[in-house]
Amino acid sequence: MTDLSDFKLSLEIRIDWSDLDMYEHVNNVSYMRYLQSGRVNFWEASGIHDFYRGSNQGTMLVSTKCDFRRPLFYPGKAVIKTKLDFIGNSSFGLKHIILNEKDEICAEGQDVVVCFDFDQNKTFPVPEWLREKISEF
Repeated sequence: MTDLSDFKLSLEIRIDWSDLDMYEHVNNVSYMRYLQSGRVNFWEASGIHDFYRGSNQGTMLVSTKCDFRRPLFYPGKAVIKTKLDFIGNSSFGLKHIILNEKDEICAEGQDVVVCFDFDQNKTFPVPEWLREKISEF
């Protein structure tokens, strides 16, 4: 059983009609967009987005995975909860859960990102300030 209190970041998204597939439930591609929204929420909360804007260094997604547990429907909402999963040398991982309005887990996602210098086109070690900040999540 997943302990929801472990997930400190939360983002609520209204399910749009355009998120649906021919079976009238949320399409798998939309789940991936919801995970992306959770990542961006993490970037903003942790300062990664501001760091990138000031230095042209940031993070780059290198792997993502989503396990589907139950469907989401329109009308409704999706709640994306995100937490830090691990920190490596130049990478770290995020764990996401997507809930419906009944707090049922509809999907579980995992991301791996690397710290990336967009001027030099190469990875760099996770800075100490970033290790400390993302450890809060």
